[in-house]
Amino acid sequence: MEVCYQLPVLPLDRPVPKHVLSRRGAISFSSSSSLFGAPDPRQLSQRRGAISYDSSDQTALYIRMLGDVRVRSQVGFEPERRSSHPYLCIDFRTLHTRLSCGSLSSDSGTEKRVHRLLSFQRYLHSSRLLRGIPQQIPLPILDEDYSGQARCMLEKVGNWNFDIFLFDKLTNGNSLITLTIHLLNQYGLVDLFQLDMVKLWRFLVLVQEDYHNDNPYHNSVHAADVTQAMYCYLQEPMLAKSLTSYDILLGILAAATHDLDHPGVNQPFLIKSDHYLATLYRNTSVLENHHWKSAVGLLRETGLFSHLPAEDSMNMERELGSLILATDISRQNDYLSRFRTHLDQESLCLSNASHRHFALQMALKCADICNPCRPWELSKQWSEKVTEEFFQQGDIEKKHKLEVSPLCDREKNTISNIQIGFMTYVAEPLFGEWARFSNTRLSQTMLGHMGLNKASWSGLQQEQTIVSEEAELSTASEEAGGSRSKEIPQGSRES
Repeated sequence: MEVCYQLPVLPLDRPVPKHVLSRRGAISFSSSSSLFGAPDPRQLSQRRGAISYDSSDQTALYIRMLGDVRVRSQVGFEPERRSSHPYLCIDFRTLHTRLSCGSLSSDSGTEKRVHRLLSFQRYLHSSRLLRGIPQQIPLPILDEDYSGQARCMLEKVGNWNFDIFLFDKLTNGNSLITLTIHLLNQYGLVDLFQLDMVKLWRFLVLVQEDYHNDNPYHNSVHAADVTQAMYCYLQEPMLAKSLTSYDILLGILAAATHDLDHPGVNQPFLIKSDHYLATLYRNTSVLENHHWKSAVGLLRETGLFSHLPAEDSMNMERELGSLILATDISRQNDYLSRFRTHLDQESLCLSNASHRHFALQMALKCADICNPCRPWELSKQWSEKVTEEFFQQGDIEKKHKLEVSPLCDREKNTISNIQIGFMTYVAEPLFGEWARFSNTRLSQTMLGHMGLNKASWSGLQQEQTIVSEEAELSTASEEAGGSRSKEIPQGSRES
């Protein structure tokens, strides 16, 4: 594997900022690497991303719609083809902001946002430095009062009603860093694995930074929320008594990095816009593969596990990828069917390492889509955020005259119908099986919240339907009245 570090060029008369000394600009990986290259063709022949389903299975059809991976590129695959299609010039990081301003090209002066293609080369810092724009690094805390409140919240980090939005404010936007370090220390993993605190801090800073915080949903707060949910599941008796420290470390790191460098658009968009990542990963788990490889890139860049034997480090990278790849929504039925079979046959043995790993995969899948199971005040906020991200993608597709993806057209979909469909076909089947696996108070609480939330969205949907019907009737009556007023009576004409 080739590793190339690209350092920013600084004027000689200026001191080197500390953050430059702690960050080595950009990192790129050779496509010849077995870890970062294209998928093995033999594995590809076994699975090309398609989902086997019965046409009568509405759940499978819904999941197919969410993550349709049937589109295929026409010819051979190049490792990283970045300039063969006009949509590759789209800057995903700044696109939503620029759309709201009404233009994709109206950038000037210091307001010009740095171009950052969805790639392994992270040159955001160096680009800013070269233009003389100071880097904005949020302070870990605002003041002692905020710090004290954040510490109080961390004492209750295992509560299911943990408010991650409030915690993010109290930590000045550093919820992911603060929460992850707290959990690693709480489990004693820093000492057990002899992790260098400087390397660990740097790794988590880079992880948080590589989330696109202008995404309404897939940002560092979502990663922190998933990490907190993962911790709740790790505390469940079925897992707490069986998982090893190694399993717990993997679970926390996978939760923190599971959506790393997410562009705010889904896999079908990357495929139909012929993005080079879709080509690189042959249209199969494109985003999940990128999240995994980006996480491994940061592990290697910071050397977090460089003190471990090479074989152990490689195993950890591989198993981290296995967990992150399990979050691919298009493979939901595969994992759910396997989970259900284990539960039906009572064959899940958590003393077996592979079975423990599978349980971790299911836990991460639950943590990733647990928003419908949160209390209404939190669940509603997440629903609004994810729907807005869908709609922003739809706006992009309309602007570039692409077919609008399912659920992404703000003129044809509402938050209510999107959420009700997601709960019915995705969340309820998954959390129903999880409750069979871990029949605890937490599982029943999650199912209870989901039922109440679904009822709330159904009520809102009915209200919206009544309002829209009344608006249509009002419009129709106004049109009818206007047409009658334009008719002149025969007698008036004669006079």
